[in-house]
Amino acid sequence: MYRIDRATNSIQALKKVSFRELGFRERTHLQEWIARQPSALGEDLLIIQKEFAGFSDTSERLDLLALDKQGSLVIIENKLDDTGRDVTWQALKYASYCSALTKEDIRQIYQDYLRKCGRTDTAEEALGVFFEQEYDDLTLNKGVTQRIILVAAKFRKEVTSTVLWLSSFRLRIQCFRATPFTLGDDLFLNMEQIIPVKDTEEFTIGLADKAKEEIEGVETEARRHPIRRQFWTELIRAMNATPSKLYANISPGKESWISAGSGTRGVGFNFGATQRYARAELYIDRGDTAENEAVFDRLYADRAAIEVSVGTSLTWERLDHRRACRIKLEQPADVFQKEQWPAMIAFMTDAMVRLERALKPRLNEG
Repeated sequence: MYRIDRATNSIQALKKVSFRELGFRERTHLQEWIARQPSALGEDLLIIQKEFAGFSDTSERLDLLALDKQGSLVIIENKLDDTGRDVTWQALKYASYCSALTKEDIRQIYQDYLRKCGRTDTAEEALGVFFEQEYDDLTLNKGVTQRIILVAAKFRKEVTSTVLWLSSFRLRIQCFRATPFTLGDDLFLNMEQIIPVKDTEEFTIGLADKAKEEIEGVETEARRHPIRRQFWTELIRAMNATPSKLYANISPGKESWISAGSGTRGVGFNFGATQRYARAELYIDRGDTAENEAVFDRLYADRAAIEVSVGTSLTWERLDHRRACRIKLEQPADVFQKEQWPAMIAFMTDAMVRLERALKPRLNEG
């Protein structure tokens, strides 16, 4: 960091020093500076308590407790020249403790802080001023919205790597490097957000959102696998009780579909079950679009007779320029609602028996 000297049109280097060299202490100085000037952390924050110890069954104290403009609690932990190894774990504990604070808890905590500061206004009044709305209309500490800010002159690698990993789960943790400088008798303090880098914060949060969605998607899919497998087990059992032998040697799977061969290359009799539909279909996928369409067109040319044999109209999907073609019977359903299974299985097995009866002989003719 440099000081600009207008008179000489030059810059003078400031000397980087440590807080301990200057005789500064964590609570007496760094904590007080942030409490008096929270905007040093790059946003409007309302400090509502210092050395907060209102946790049940523990004597631990967090350095500063604040609210941001969205009504989320912000846990601020300060370290001087080194974060130490355990600051992340410490802050996470405090965030978990604070997650249970109600709006009334927060009001009382802030009222106590105002009293200690010698102020005579009420917490309701001060909160109303900060949020620019009536206290009764405020929503504070909603859900899992707690945030963490770590402040120190030096961040150990184990701290930064943990913070970056936690950020991928959309837990909002910011790291500010606080660096003191001197120039003669003048003292300076630089507060720099290093995680996430300020200019890329929105992008980083966006990536965290994407990662969270992907993780939730994987977890949701894993929960669905046993349900699908059970459904297919019951459907195959019901199918094997019909005159059809299509699924006699088919095992249940975890996907949203199962398939049985028709005896014609690249053509299968498939079942599909999702949150949207229950389906029985003839699926044509011979690895070549022209071949698929040739099989489909030959069957479509006999559409009227096929639908008479099936006993109802079918949905014909040539799916031009796509990998496959299909002919199907389908109705709305949700495979994850087990009370729907009997009706789904009855519809699907009946539809498949009729499709096989109408279509399989015509496939063999080709």
